Amino acid sequence: MRFLHTMLRVGDMQRSIDFYTKVLGMNLLRTTERPEQKYSLAFVGFGKGNAEGQGEIELTCNHGVSSYEMGGAYGHIAIEVPDAYAACDRIKAAGGNVTREAGPVKGGTTVIAFVQDPDGYKIELIERKPG
Repeated sequence: MRFLHTMLRVGDMQRSIDFYTKVLGMNLLRTTERPEQKYSLAFVGFGKGNAEGQGEIELTCNHGVSSYEMGGAYGHIAIEVPDAYAACDRIKAAGGNVTREAGPVKGGTTVIAFVQDPDGYKIELIERKPG
C-alpha cells in the first residue's frame, strides 16, 4: 500500500493551481474535466506523477460553488523544506500568505512555519536539512 493523494475542495481552480505551482513550487500533474457531473480536478505535487511514490493533492472544483466552510476537524498539510526561512521569503515574494513565520516549534528545536492557500487551507512547512 502507499499514500496516493489528499483531496481539497477549492472555489477557483486556476487561482488554486497558481498558488500550488507558482507559490509553493509544485507541478501540475494532470487535470480532468467532468462537465456532465459538474466538477473539475487538478492534481499537483512535487514529483512528475504518482508513479514516483510521491503523495499528491487533488484540487476539486465543483461548478457553481465558490467557497466552502472549513471543517473543525481539518488541521493542515505538511511539506518538508530544506530551509523554512528561505521558503517563507520565497512564498511572500510570490504573493503567498505566511500565517506563522519560520522559527522553532514551542518547546522544541524543529523549525516550522505555516502558510495559507487562497481557500484557507493551512500548510505547515517543516525544515529538514539535506543529509
